[in-house]
Amino acid sequence: MDIAGFLASVPLLSGLDPAELARFADMTRERAYPKGSVILFEDDPGDSLFLVKNGRVKVVLIGEDGREVILGILTVGDHFGELSLIDGNPRSAHVIAMDDAQLIVLRREDFRRRVVESPQVAWALLVEISRRLRRADEQIGSLVLLDVDGRIARLLLDAAAESGSPTIQKRLTHQTIAQMIGARRETVSRAMRQFQDSGLITVQRRQITIANRIGLERLAQLRV
Repeated sequence: MDIAGFLASVPLLSGLDPAELARFADMTRERAYPKGSVILFEDDPGDSLFLVKNGRVKVVLIGEDGREVILGILTVGDHFGELSLIDGNPRSAHVIAMDDAQLIVLRREDFRRRVVESPQVAWALLVEISRRLRRADEQIGSLVLLDVDGRIARLLLDAAAESGSPTIQKRLTHQTIAQMIGARRETVSRAMRQFQDSGLITVQRRQITIANRIGLERLAQLRV
């Protein structure tokens, strides 16, 4: 797939006509990052938008004690860096390659020029920011109002929704889940075994499938 064809598959840009996509493609460059490498550091200048072409990356905060909290896992077609493009502030988190990753990079000046010239791009950007704000509100509510089982259930339901099927496409280890919900890995492992024993999920070859959606939804219901 050429760059313009790939851009057409990215939700942020999928509504653009072929000529507009070709203009975007001419302004991009491709970069490769090996597994485990840091793509962005927190507080780096916000001068580019990144699109994931291959592999997975994680958006993380790292505490002074070295503890890592995963804010999100991004896969093919996802993007990051758009907030810094708008407000000019430094990056708000680290981004690290979970696999060997290929990224498409678009400079801030080029992207902002296309946004000004194309109302379609500006509207798509607003929709995406709105979606992420709503998702952030849900995550905050889950962390504050749900116990560990509820947080895990919410995360699994959301991951299945992203996959569009009961089988979760993202590879979620117990350690990754723990870092995403603010719990200990041992606690997550114990809860996941209970979920399997209760028939809420099945796990085959490390792939998680939702077996009882209603049961997980009960666990994930916010208690206010």
